[in-house]
Amino acid sequence: MLDKIKIVKPEDIEKHSMEIITSELGGRTWPDPEFAIVKRCIHTSADFDYADNLCFSPDAAKLGMEAIKRGAHIVTDTRMAWSGINKKKLASFGGEVHCFMGDEDVAAEAKERGCTRAAICMERGAALPGEVIFAIGNAPTALIRLYEMIQEGTLKPALIIGAPVGFVNVVESKELIMETNVPYIVPKGRKGGSNIAATICNAMLYQL
Repeated sequence: MLDKIKIVKPEDIEKHSMEIITSELGGRTWPDPEFAIVKRCIHTSADFDYADNLCFSPDAAKLGMEAIKRGAHIVTDTRMAWSGINKKKLASFGGEVHCFMGDEDVAAEAKERGCTRAAICMERGAALPGEVIFAIGNAPTALIRLYEMIQEGTLKPALIIGAPVGFVNVVESKELIMETNVPYIVPKGRKGGSNIAATICNAMLYQL
């Protein structure tokens, strides 16, 4: 089997992967920066379904990138997504990645109020100064709480990346976000995950 393996230099692996993805898309393309996001989601997951399920509100990626350049913060609902986002690149524009899920006071408040920690974390994110991008890769309740705050008029996110994965309220929570007038990037259906949420953030960062 070794004779069938193509030797690729480490620095060329990603470039070669993107060439394969572009080729296997068979001529399908999107305007940038959306195309870069689609390719990176496929690259992260090896799942070409992202070519069909990624939904962008008008100019969502451009608006997200402009917010990043103005120093927007990114709030995630998992430490995994937090870990995957390029914090050094974001910091070069003045932004920071936040995840409040492990905070003891968040757990205590969630228990007292009878809601999820993810919902409380969205409230903490909404209280941050300046512009905020929410990158959700796990909890539908995070998207539901964001929707509620948007409807209440207490939150105007720069962008919502709505990519929770799973079976319970996942599809419905994504559809709620797509009903708002807030910029969004959402993989429709059950697919998503913390890796996809982080990948979408990085795809925007790497184009700046």
